[in-house]
Amino acid sequence: ELTARLARTDETGLDAGLLIPLLRLLVDGEPVSVEQLAAAAGRRAEEVRRALAAVPDTEYDDQDRIVGQGLTLRPTNHRFTVAGQELYTWCALDTLIFPALLERAARVESVSPAGGDSIRVIVDPSAGVTSVEPSTAVVSLVNPDKITWIRSSFCSQVHYFTSPDVAAGWLTEHPEAEIVPVADAYRLADALSTGFLDRHHAEATATDADAHGCC
Repeated sequence: ELTARLARTDETGLDAGLLIPLLRLLVDGEPVSVEQLAAAAGRRAEEVRRALAAVPDTEYDDQDRIVGQGLTLRPTNHRFTVAGQELYTWCALDTLIFPALLERAARVESVSPAGGDSIRVIVDPSAGVTSVEPSTAVVSLVNPDKITWIRSSFCSQVHYFTSPDVAAGWLTEHPEAEIVPVADAYRLADALSTGFLDRHHAEATATDADAHGCC
């Protein structure tokens, strides 16, 4: 159920045809203008502006350039390093989804909200999770009644913890959440990233066909 809900753009934000190009621009570590995103997505700038306006979590700099949408240039507890470029994500699950969408391996260092210890994970777009330190690490997940703003409704409660015991106190304060091993969280992430990529490829194919006058 959670996989299906997170895949629905009417609840969670940008469609794959905008999200994936945006992530692939942000991974270079620079703010992204609406015009850059429109060119990368093959859409009109005004259409992109309307789509972004419907996703109030999107982060901007003082020049109205995009600096964050799941993947962000602004520091969070989830450091996400790709090819030496230090970035961040809004939540633990993002760190497991984005390597496949970016087609790049990532090193993750996340700070547990219980105790402040670090969890280190390596994620490969083909091989999946190849390293977890400590091996006892878990991820918290929630399935809120309503996902309004994805960052506050979902991401703010999706963390890494060093172990189930360490997470126990946090779970007492967040009874709506549950914890799962990193391997199980990755299976959810893999299903989501596969769905996003399939939709992105389908849309790109349709756009290319339209551009060439094909039915």
